[in-house]
Amino acid sequence: MAQGGAQLDPRKFSCSICLDPLKDPVTVPCGHSYCSNCIKRHWDEEQNKRFYSCPQCRKKYRQRPHLEKNVVLAELVEDLKKTGLQAAAADLCSAGPEDVACDVCSGRKLKAVKSCLVCVASYCEEHLQHHNKLVPLKKHQLVEPSEKLQENICSLHNEVKKIFCRTDQQCICYLCTMEQHRGHETVPAAAERNQKQKELEGSRLNIQQRIQEREKDVKLLQQQMFAINVSADEAVEHSEESFTQMIRLLQNRSLEVKRQLRSQQQTAVSGLKELEEKLQQEIAELKRKDVQLEQLAHTEDHTQFLHSYTSVSALSEPTHSSSIQTDPLRDFEDVAAAVSESRDKLQDILRETEEEKLLLQPQPESRADFLQYSQQITLDPNSMNRELKLSDGDRKVTFTEEVQSYSDHPDRFTVWPQVLSRESLTGRSYWEVERRGAVIVALTYKNISRAGSGEECGFGHNDKSWALRCFYNSFGLWHNNIDTPVSGPESSRVGVYLDHRAGILSFYSVSETMTLLHRVQASFTQPLHAGVWVYCSGSSAEFVKPE
Repeated sequence: MAQGGAQLDPRKFSCSICLDPLKDPVTVPCGHSYCSNCIKRHWDEEQNKRFYSCPQCRKKYRQRPHLEKNVVLAELVEDLKKTGLQAAAADLCSAGPEDVACDVCSGRKLKAVKSCLVCVASYCEEHLQHHNKLVPLKKHQLVEPSEKLQENICSLHNEVKKIFCRTDQQCICYLCTMEQHRGHETVPAAAERNQKQKELEGSRLNIQQRIQEREKDVKLLQQQMFAINVSADEAVEHSEESFTQMIRLLQNRSLEVKRQLRSQQQTAVSGLKELEEKLQQEIAELKRKDVQLEQLAHTEDHTQFLHSYTSVSALSEPTHSSSIQTDPLRDFEDVAAAVSESRDKLQDILRETEEEKLLLQPQPESRADFLQYSQQITLDPNSMNRELKLSDGDRKVTFTEEVQSYSDHPDRFTVWPQVLSRESLTGRSYWEVERRGAVIVALTYKNISRAGSGEECGFGHNDKSWALRCFYNSFGLWHNNIDTPVSGPESSRVGVYLDHRAGILSFYSVSETMTLLHRVQASFTQPLHAGVWVYCSGSSAEFVKPE
């Protein structure tokens, strides 16, 4: 058999999975043979699939096939190994460009199966057996084949790096500890590896925990997205159904009104036509009478004239003019007005729906989001108290102890050192106030009282205004004469965000970041105006452009 076997192609006795000579060959139902471990490992990787397949012919099996040992093939392989197949198999085991080559092989290099960290060399299977037979070498540390073994050799001393320098965080040889790394903190590389291994395990544990947390977050987000999609789909379906019903009702109502108007039109026109016919008949009769009377007037015979006069001069009863309507179009105009009123009501409903849709828009979170609603505020000189002075294009106001000679105006605050913006604010707006000293940043309805020293005039002291008190290092929110303490980082700049429709008013401390100081939830019934109350001498407030 050996002689006959020497003439065979050695590749026919190799496993198509590992490409090495068959070891413990087994046969699958389709007839192809593989190493027992190779085909088992291949099918273990296919467990998550719905079938098992032959790597060569790709025949599929729903159940994992039963493997039978190929006794004849096993004997043939063993015989061929003794007569030259081993040398042929070595050709198949030669090191390729991507393989680690055996450092001991001369001539043709075989693939290395292990690398020795002590010898700093890689070995094929045959030379590894010689390595392991030597008792002093049996304790050497073997690892998977590596091309980076030379990195374990010190380039200065050509010694194996077995020591780790913690001072310089690098591996060194024992000679380095007496020269370049003298006096450094050093430990055996294995000891450092053990410590780093523990740190690595701790890092992996932390990563795994974070993965679990993120997976929980992802699951929660997926649940929220699912809930949003379901809710949105239901809302769309309900809205479409409602609008369809409304359209159908409007169409039916339109047809009904049209029928009523046409019926009323027909009745009115029929009555008028009947009256018209009577009037036409009366006109014709009167014309005949007129001709007869004219002829009678020219009769010369007195007897004939008197005889005919009574019969000719008699007239029929006239048609009463009261039957004619003086305002026949009033009924139709009333119907048209009622339809217009219904249209206006529908428009109001649709407008409310549009406003509700705007409320669903997300509120800004980042500074870039707020800047989308940036609003440049200018101050109204006619509202300014005489102890205040404007500058910088009516954007900055300063408290001055000298009373200014401003003309009288019904909008002017006569006692409180306050000023309002020209702009009325609705929708979404964001602006910033740069302050110095004691300043109150406020929003108020325009109809706040101006004359006198009563609380109805002061920002935050009534139900028409909301005011953030910024007194040096402290904050507070005033509304309806109630002072709510507010905590937050000190900053010379205050940001104000208003969503009028949603009833949201927020104050922020602005520096390198934005920090929420206080948020108000209210139902605003009128447009708002920005305002400031400059509290004392040396204080000022400027409405700056947010950037």
